Amino acid sequence: MGVGCDNICVKVTNGDRSLNLLKIDQSGGAYDISYDAWNYLGFGEGAEQDPHTGGGIAMNYEFVDASECADLMHGGKLPLSASNSMNYVASCMSEPNSWVNKNHQLINIADPLCKYGYDETCSLDLAKSNQPSCPHTLGAQVAYSGKGVTNIAYGTGKAEAAA
Repeated sequence: MGVGCDNICVKVTNGDRSLNLLKIDQSGGAYDISYDAWNYLGFGEGAEQDPHTGGGIAMNYEFVDASECADLMHGGKLPLSASNSMNYVASCMSEPNSWVNKNHQLINIADPLCKYGYDETCSLDLAKSNQPSCPHTLGAQVAYSGKGVTNIAYGTGKAEAAA
């Protein structure tokens, strides 16, 4: 199931525990969630506090209003890479009433690990161009100096910079 323009907030439940998660990617045949979310839902503690290993755990999920994931977004806007999200953004812009069309923010980050680019908002006017306009060069391969991506290592629960 692909990523749509409205159903981006998923409530995942296992027993008496639940989390709201953003559905921002897809993987073939799997319902992947982060290691930390899996650990909490399966065992009651985050992976940093009490790491577990193992396989799939049957859980329930339902799409909920995107506002229920507001705490996962900065300012309630879905941040998207200005240089790498244009097919998705254009698709959602063709649905004028979609949640993503009304609530996205294009950021000049060039890669998914936030190693390159600028932490700046870009604008897009499809009537003028199919490329966003940013204060700096779109997709610039300059070392990003803002907050990077942190992974929780599988099995150890140690927080480490994404590589």
